[in-house]
Amino acid sequence: MLQCIFLISDSGEVILEKQLKGQGHRVDRSICSWFWDHYVSQGCDLSKLLPVIASPTHYLFHVFRGGIVFLGCTQVEMSPLMAIEFLCRVADILSDYLGGLNEDLMKDNFVIVYQLLDEMIDSGFPLTTEPNILRELITPPSIVSKMLSVVTGKSSNVSNTLPNATASCVPWRTTDIKYKSNEVYINLVEEIDVTISSDGNLVKCEVYGEIQVKSSLPGFPDMNMTFTNPSILNDVRFHPCIRLRQWESSQALSFVPPDGQFKLMSYRIKKLKDIPIYVKPQFSSSGGNCRMNVFAGIRNDPGRAIESVVIEFDLPPHIAVNELTCNLGTVNILVNKVCTWSIGRMPKDKSPCLSGTLVLNPGVKRLRVFPVFRIGFKIMGIALSHLQVDMLNIKNTGSSTPYKGFKAQTSAGDYQVRS
Repeated sequence: MLQCIFLISDSGEVILEKQLKGQGHRVDRSICSWFWDHYVSQGCDLSKLLPVIASPTHYLFHVFRGGIVFLGCTQVEMSPLMAIEFLCRVADILSDYLGGLNEDLMKDNFVIVYQLLDEMIDSGFPLTTEPNILRELITPPSIVSKMLSVVTGKSSNVSNTLPNATASCVPWRTTDIKYKSNEVYINLVEEIDVTISSDGNLVKCEVYGEIQVKSSLPGFPDMNMTFTNPSILNDVRFHPCIRLRQWESSQALSFVPPDGQFKLMSYRIKKLKDIPIYVKPQFSSSGGNCRMNVFAGIRNDPGRAIESVVIEFDLPPHIAVNELTCNLGTVNILVNKVCTWSIGRMPKDKSPCLSGTLVLNPGVKRLRVFPVFRIGFKIMGIALSHLQVDMLNIKNTGSSTPYKGFKAQTSAGDYQVRS
């Protein structure tokens, strides 16, 4: 069970503190200072810091979203995955309520944040985390509600009635939903993680994906979705609306969807062999200078345009002067010696090239530390895992036939080439 939740800005300031009742122990704010000192000592990004940390007095769980650290503390044994999943759910709910996550939004909506935390967790245990129930309990902030609170002096957004969905067998959906439009959209969002060794061999290639659904269906719809190739899915994780027995028996998704936008499932697909982009770095050192050439291009054509291509790498520490040019895109070198090569849309008829001379520090004859190249891109309209939706049936939506929309996109996750 969690004993306290802190919200910390990306500068280390404690924005919000929520001591959980019934624990008999108050967590001192000094634990936030210990956490921040630990983060600084690691010398890495907050997003890459281990999610579970053992301090001298507490177990710490944290999630970093939108420049905000969601930090949970406890002194007793508990499931780390439950704590991390709850903090992720808090971040998602706050982002949905406030229209984003940043320090200013948190400070402008203190009351809403505290009210949501009061409903979402009780005595250290998760309680109500379904967005539709929370929206009935606590009205999302708006300009009208803020004006009324100023005029009437009443700042509480908490409803006096219990939501209907709390007594339902499907608490993620209410029974009186009505829409003029009768439609549902399925979006396959994937990230590809690739590691290529210095000799050009493919070390790792796997895809992490999510199926995101936006439902605008009236009544109490029942949906059934099947895939053409469900056997490729690994490490699947489902929304509570999924009927697990049907998935285990026939590899089909059967569910009553929540209203609005939600994540239906996530998955991982391992041991892929086709990567969309290649990057080939070449270095040759002589006489205190190093000649660098970096070639990039399309390795396996996905059939759609590869856009927003960015190649980033850290210049070695013993570089005194660098002169880098490219035949396509722009090159920027920051003060911390991070070089960013922005290509944009990858051309099919031309091979982008970054070249230049690196002048080494006096006394250094050859380049001994070679950079790791990090690649970013986005491909709209295709899932590189080749996962395809075969069928989507919808029942109990009234007389009109619902519209079904499908789309997919793939972006680079941890995509790196070693040199």
